[in-house]
Amino acid sequence: MSEDLDFVVKMESSSDGTLQAEVPNDPGKMFIGGLSWQTSPESLREYFSKYGEITEVMVMKDPTTRRSRGFGFVTFSDPAAVDKVLAQGTHELDGKK
Repeated sequence: MSEDLDFVVKMESSSDGTLQAEVPNDPGKMFIGGLSWQTSPESLREYFSKYGEITEVMVMKDPTTRRSRGFGFVTFSDPAAVDKVLAQGTHELDGKK
């Protein structure tokens, strides 16, 4: 497999013979876009930890340059934390909204 894939979608045949994608559903996982190039996983965790316990933080990086791609993911142990983040409205981290 190529190293520059961000995710893998598994395809399975259903009972009627059609292909269906098996994509994991994690209601506690949030896409965080518009990140500063300087935002680290640590600063992302620190910022969002005020909304709930975090199980995973990822800042996506270009596989060649290792530079941030400007987005990431935060996974909360309790999906209700996602609602708290969304209720806040606009967020600012490392000078970016």
